[in-house]
Amino acid sequence: MPDLLLELRSEEIPARMQRKAAGDLRKMLTDGLVEAGLTYEAAREYWTPRRLALDIRGLTARSKDIREEIKGPSTTAPEQAVQGFLRKAGLSSIADAHVHSDPKKGDFYVAHISKPGRAAEEIIAELVPGIIKSFPWPKSMRWGPASAKPGSLRWVRPLQSIVCTFGPETEEPVVVDFEIDGIRASNVTYGHRFHAPGPITVRRFDDYVAKLEAAKVVLDADRRKEIILADARNIAFANGLDLVEDEGLLEEVSGLVEWPVVLMGEFEQDFLTIPGEVIRLTIRANQKCFVTRPRGAGENLSNRFVLVANIEATDGGKEIAYGNGKVVRARLSDALYFWKTDQGDLPDLDQLKESAAKFGLDLKKPLDQRMARLDHLNVTFHAKLGTQGARVARIKRLAEELAAVVARSISPLEGEMAGRPEGVAAREAPTSSAARGDVGALREATPSVAFGDISPSRGEITSLVARAAVLAKADLQTEVVGEFPELQGAMGRKYALLQGEHPSVAAAVEEHYKPQGPSDRVPTDPVSVAVALADKLDTLTGFWAIDEKPTGSKDPFALRRAALGVVRILIENRIRLALTSVFARAFANFKSDADQSSDLLAFFHDRLKVYLRDQGARYDLIDAVITSQSDDLLQIVRRVEALGSLLDTDEGKNLLAGTKRAANILAAEEKKKTLIAETVEPALFREGAEKKLYAAVNQAEKEAGQAIQNEDFSAAMLSLSVLREPVDSFFEGVLVNDEDQAMRANRLALLARIRAATDQVADFSKIVG
Repeated sequence: MPDLLLELRSEEIPARMQRKAAGDLRKMLTDGLVEAGLTYEAAREYWTPRRLALDIRGLTARSKDIREEIKGPSTTAPEQAVQGFLRKAGLSSIADAHVHSDPKKGDFYVAHISKPGRAAEEIIAELVPGIIKSFPWPKSMRWGPASAKPGSLRWVRPLQSIVCTFGPETEEPVVVDFEIDGIRASNVTYGHRFHAPGPITVRRFDDYVAKLEAAKVVLDADRRKEIILADARNIAFANGLDLVEDEGLLEEVSGLVEWPVVLMGEFEQDFLTIPGEVIRLTIRANQKCFVTRPRGAGENLSNRFVLVANIEATDGGKEIAYGNGKVVRARLSDALYFWKTDQGDLPDLDQLKESAAKFGLDLKKPLDQRMARLDHLNVTFHAKLGTQGARVARIKRLAEELAAVVARSISPLEGEMAGRPEGVAAREAPTSSAARGDVGALREATPSVAFGDISPSRGEITSLVARAAVLAKADLQTEVVGEFPELQGAMGRKYALLQGEHPSVAAAVEEHYKPQGPSDRVPTDPVSVAVALADKLDTLTGFWAIDEKPTGSKDPFALRRAALGVVRILIENRIRLALTSVFARAFANFKSDADQSSDLLAFFHDRLKVYLRDQGARYDLIDAVITSQSDDLLQIVRRVEALGSLLDTDEGKNLLAGTKRAANILAAEEKKKTLIAETVEPALFREGAEKKLYAAVNQAEKEAGQAIQNEDFSAAMLSLSVLREPVDSFFEGVLVNDEDQAMRANRLALLARIRAATDQVADFSKIVG
């Protein structure tokens, strides 16, 4: 079977675009080939900074001949229908159509269409130019004299050559001939820009890869990554250091070089007084270099860094390393200035007194000064939601209200916490089995911040929460965060500790942004938890109030992530919180005519379902326990766990079958508007099974109701399990649809009592099985 080799060589493609572009090229070409009637065995894309390449193996040499029949209207149909049929079939005259007969439908027109197969070369020559012209680059450009013409070629960077060869391994491949804006496809490519700039004639993929390698080009991006990582580790080890690995940087650097050469540079030891995160980001963002740390030195960095060059220099790379070192030193000098400036006084302190008084700030402290400036400058959070200062005030109020709830649940000095099942230790999630529909992963221990002997008492938490909320956004006005926004929170924590804040306050300044994704850990210190919840709930209620909700795949304000963060914080910290009351207080901060609480609660239900399903919970059990009024997410989780435990037993499975049978009978009779008694009348019982079921339902309703009131959902489920045998006996020995109308209405009322009893804990009709 023939193979296809395609290479599109250009000036340097931005590293961030390469992987997706290569994937787009593969998809667009293979989709086009299949649509044209060709098949292939395998396809793989490759990329370097200067080329996108595609290797398609086992491509059929020719598309199949096609013969099809297109049925048309009756021979007696009006002219308009006939003309529509001719257009659809591509016929010029009805005389070109055939007439078929059907015993029932009579005579009707049929077009016999024959399409001969086409050579693969012809199909490829037609497809590739169209793909190049319509390629979905995020940004593209025109160049040269032709760029002045309408419809001229656009590419991410000037396209320089095209290689396109096709043929089987046993024969000499042919060049697929096509041209686009003066660039004609050939079998000639070029190697490394400096080491091997001359033309290279290639035949098929295997010798293409080998000849590029000889010309100092490593085609496979994953192999370039392996080379860079291995050499970087080795050069660090040889210098008594450990490489600080960075997958995102490795991906980027592999897209900057075709022939990776790993070198080591250095900067002065004095710069190590800068926080490691700042050094790392400075070197990463500006020079695309990796940092190192002394072996066994924990988180402390060394003054050596690893860089990746795209050339084998005659001096072994000394000048390259020296030049990079000069740039790194200049950037670190800026970073050192930012770091020191952030610890000093602002020049406009006199103008900040009003804002300082509003938030109870101490203008002798640098971070307090930055918060005062954030408020004083009226920095906009969102055009419809006001300033950052107003937002901080809202977060502070809400966090103070939440502090008591959080303190009761997870205060580190309080043994067993309120709302926690007996026997479950602080910050320990519940154990369960995903197989039975429970949320097993939730019971794994959650990492916590250790505060030693200075952990806050429950009484201290509210004041610490207020202080943390006020300082949470202060680092947005620091020089370091202005240069590196991704350090917001982390720098605030460092500055808070430097000015002597309580460790819980400092931790909350950083951790209130968490969790920032499904794999990020949740905060567990009560101060951090309260501020994190307030921050996310303020964001959600604010955007709901102005009707800026996620739609489809669009979520520009990351509201799904914020809601999932609230879900994870509440569940993994075992916090009981009535969301609707919190929504009411939060919505009161915004001028909104419509009550959005129910809609926002439904949004939380959706996020909870996603979270629980990811943990292995059965979707039907989740749907069975959630109602539109369920606003305690932890309670929902406990109900799901208890329901899963019940359905793990034979009693539960049989009870489910009996309950669903009762519900189905009721639904059918209600649809027919059959009379159902309002209450069950024991005097109408004829069968012992009726009396036994009635007594069991009374007992189960009472015990389950009491258990639910005590929020012991396992006990509630156990109370229902006693219904299993009476329900089975009832359906075996009692005819529900008795001829006596009063008897039938009474028995249907008894079934309604079964449904009502089970509905106290779950809607069994939604459970599969």
